[in-house]
Amino acid sequence: MTTATQPRGETRTADHPLAPHAGPLRRAARWWPAPLLVVLFIAPYSALPLPGLLDGPIGSPGNLQLLALCLVFGALATGYDLLLGRTGLLSFGHALYFAAGTYVTNTVMLEAGLPFALAALLGLLAGVALSAALGAVSLRVSGIGFSMVTLAFAQAGSILVQRDPGGVTGGEEGRAAPADKVPAAFVGIDHTANLYWIALAYLVVVLLVVHWAVRSPTGRVWEGIKENERRVEVLGLRPYGFKLIAFVLAGALAALGGIVYLLLTGGATPQTTTSDFTLSLLVMVVLGGSGTRWGPLAGGILYTWADHRLGDLANSGAVADLPAVLRVPLSQPLFLLGALFVAVIYLLPGGMARLPARLRAARTTTARKETTHP
Repeated sequence: MTTATQPRGETRTADHPLAPHAGPLRRAARWWPAPLLVVLFIAPYSALPLPGLLDGPIGSPGNLQLLALCLVFGALATGYDLLLGRTGLLSFGHALYFAAGTYVTNTVMLEAGLPFALAALLGLLAGVALSAALGAVSLRVSGIGFSMVTLAFAQAGSILVQRDPGGVTGGEEGRAAPADKVPAAFVGIDHTANLYWIALAYLVVVLLVVHWAVRSPTGRVWEGIKENERRVEVLGLRPYGFKLIAFVLAGALAALGGIVYLLLTGGATPQTTTSDFTLSLLVMVVLGGSGTRWGPLAGGILYTWADHRLGDLANSGAVADLPAVLRVPLSQPLFLLGALFVAVIYLLPGGMARLPARLRAARTTTARKETTHP
């Protein structure tokens, strides 16, 4: 029987056991990230081993370093998805803003002798300013033209870093961060847990900012631009300004990630300036599921973990004992990573984030078949 307080088209029967509790259960389900966050927070205190996933206990310095990198790149992919998945902008220059946060922060500490906090603020502002300036130019064109312009800027930035103008970038070797300028709590293997918590804090900030931005009125316009930009123009809105906001916000989050990455690795290296770095972000987003809330995060974590762990597998004795026809390809980490990517693309169209929906659809189809043909 339908009551006056129920939505039209819905029927709640008294014999449905979950009917009276559907609302509270749904509200409780929204808070599932909270216990996961608690588990992540206490990970440095854990001595639990995860054979096959990690070497030794979770709380060991090496594993915490790997987990911190996974969190950083998961957050970075989530920020990049503001462009790709939310606004439909395929940028090949996102690495430039990540590198800006890393290099500007490190250079200011080395050359100007400023403390880390002030240098980090300047690095973040540099990332914002750079993304605003380059975004204002890149967004004058659309489609493949936009992608090519961002790629050109990224290549120019990478060449500039490797040319080492004035000796400030360190060229192909990069430059180590000055230990006397970085807070003592973030220096040394004994403080790896602190670095892990910094990475976790960065992840939380990115998730909150992206969630707020996507649910805001501006986020709804981004969705409209991705679906049909001409329709947004017809409604009297100017897509250029909204796209620039997405570009700058994603660039700011990337610059902040670069600062955290500087703490984790203890230096700035030119690998973070290349277009290959942005391609890695693209792979992370596609693996997880572009345009979804948790997909880019999952893709970034999986890609980073696989990038580090598959190298150990490729050099293991198990692979060395295989016949040459198997040993040669399996001894190449990039081959293993590429095979993983292809498998996910073919087996999980839409990324890992679509898997629960596909499983529910499969169960529903099976139940209907059983009902139709008992």
